[in-house]
Amino acid sequence: MITIGIERLCQDSPDWLEGKRLGLLSNQASTDRNFVHSRDRLIQAFPGQLTTMFSPQHGFFCEKQDNMIESDHAVDPHTGLRVYSLYGETRKPYPEMFSEIDLLLVDLVDVGTRVYTFIWTLVHCLEVAAATGVEVAVLDRPNPINGQEVEGNLLEPDCRSFVGLCSIPMRHGLTMGELARFCNLELAINARLRVVPMQGWRREMYFAETGFPWVFPSPNMPTAATALVYPGQVLWEGTMVSEGRGTTMPFEIFGAPYLSHQEVLELLDPAELPGCLLRPLVFEPTSGKWAGQGCVGFQLHVSDQRRFKPYRTSLILLQALLRLYPQDFSYKEPPYEYEYERLPMDMIIGSEGIRRALEEGVAVSELERSWQQGLNDFERKRAAVFLYDG
Repeated sequence: MITIGIERLCQDSPDWLEGKRLGLLSNQASTDRNFVHSRDRLIQAFPGQLTTMFSPQHGFFCEKQDNMIESDHAVDPHTGLRVYSLYGETRKPYPEMFSEIDLLLVDLVDVGTRVYTFIWTLVHCLEVAAATGVEVAVLDRPNPINGQEVEGNLLEPDCRSFVGLCSIPMRHGLTMGELARFCNLELAINARLRVVPMQGWRREMYFAETGFPWVFPSPNMPTAATALVYPGQVLWEGTMVSEGRGTTMPFEIFGAPYLSHQEVLELLDPAELPGCLLRPLVFEPTSGKWAGQGCVGFQLHVSDQRRFKPYRTSLILLQALLRLYPQDFSYKEPPYEYEYERLPMDMIIGSEGIRRALEEGVAVSELERSWQQGLNDFERKRAAVFLYDG
């Protein structure tokens, strides 16, 4: 069993917390192993010091279902503390939101994927902290899809958005604390940042190997199995193919009314899709794309998580649908995550050129070779912020 950052902080009561007014960026998934919320741990361990709370996308209770569904500022009914929404009228805290804190504690569950917005909320907090003199401490948690594997092209500068503010690949292989260190350096934010590391976590661990309970960090991330496929299956958000929102298995299933199981399977080479299999199904979303209509599609079953390559898999699937259904397939139109002009798919992939290459039929294996040097450079840089062995 690992020990996460919030547990270590409250056990150790470090000197650097003494007398500090504390803020907490968290949501309902920010609990210890016994499901006690971090705010309650802090109030018990450091009475009178927690003054302000902040919430990321989807709201403090993860009640907001989709992208660009905003949350209002609120008062936490449990503690009476103000909760500033950082996914509402603003995604970057106003300096005055930090006026009653000396130190911002960050305790968020990340899922190891560039487009998951919690890290970018943290980056904006680091920027404001650097400008106001507030310190930031990340209370670290596991990367649920391990800290070794990286996959994908680096985000290109012209595709920066709230699903990517720093040139990292889709699957980054870092914990939230390590990624905060990386961005603080790479983006030259220079905030006063520290990380309270975990004990017992090793880089090769998938979430089930941590012995820690899964608490869903957003409405459509119900299980650790969802997180495993998400670095690829999130691509469907940039299309009018259903990514399974409005069902009980978001991202694990995908489809559209115009698909044919046989046509898709005949076009795919299983040797190019290691560690997984596609099971044909039909599903009917209750909301979102194709709500109330039968979608012909597949469930993506991961049979070997150490061989499975989520980004490669979904790029191959995307290219197959582009080829088979040119008259029916369509991309989602803007806006997407507050980008009102660029194609959402380009923001998600992080490259207009790669999207166009997929359309032109360039093999995914060839694209992987084209971005390998950038990935090698990222590997060298990320090693400098490692906090864990393995």
